[in-house]
Amino acid sequence: MFSLEAVFKMDCAYLSTFTTKIDTSWGMLFYNENQPNYYDANHAYIQRTCDHPMSVIDEVTSFYQDKGMIPRFYLYNIEQLQAFISVAKAKHYHYEEFNNPVKLWNHKIIEIETNSRVTIEKVTVDNYQEALEIEGSITEFGGMETIKNIFQEQFNHTAFTHYLLRYEGIACSTACIFVDGDQARLESVATLEAYRGKGLIGALIQFIQNEIIKRKIKQLWVFPINETIEKIYQKYGFQTVANLKNGHAYLEGKSIKEIQGG
Repeated sequence: MFSLEAVFKMDCAYLSTFTTKIDTSWGMLFYNENQPNYYDANHAYIQRTCDHPMSVIDEVTSFYQDKGMIPRFYLYNIEQLQAFISVAKAKHYHYEEFNNPVKLWNHKIIEIETNSRVTIEKVTVDNYQEALEIEGSITEFGGMETIKNIFQEQFNHTAFTHYLLRYEGIACSTACIFVDGDQARLESVATLEAYRGKGLIGALIQFIQNEIIKRKIKQLWVFPINETIEKIYQKYGFQTVANLKNGHAYLEGKSIKEIQGG
């Protein structure tokens, strides 16, 4: 059964693998001073009604500015946070909204034609650099400067398993799963531009789905960043169980849409 609280809990567990979490009376603070420009590692996280928006915004602004970071908020259940958003805008925060589908795999594997030119392997110390170069080349992920340290932290964390796909022996696609208890989420699905359109993502998704079954994981989630990617997952048994309207408030710098090329 779908549970929005379970999704939020898993999201926090995912973030906590590469950044420090501080619980507060109004939400959470995430920060990682070794990766000051990585948005997911450095933001205030609010998902419930905020009774004192002015004081919370002042608290968060001071917290990140004292660390030399740009203050920002990730906002969930934004229909309950309209007063907060108005105050943030009055305090010169920029604001953007997203419609984020939450997709859950139905545990049915879609048969695809076997491609003898494709091989898939786990990422190890031997092929680490190849996988990093693929993810670092994806502008939607923030580029190599953003990805390098986070990739290393994930690789060294037991909750993550990274996979590398080769086409005719050339490393060209990656993906990883983050496991939290009996559920997992599919992350960092990437393909070099020159190899897109060959059905490689489908082969990688199918491989990971078989791994999920072997590991007896009950739920596999994915959070696509745009409609095109959402349709790809739909083809491989991922069903939309919720559409979340989320917000991002930031004092300066680039918006998430700018980074993702939207």
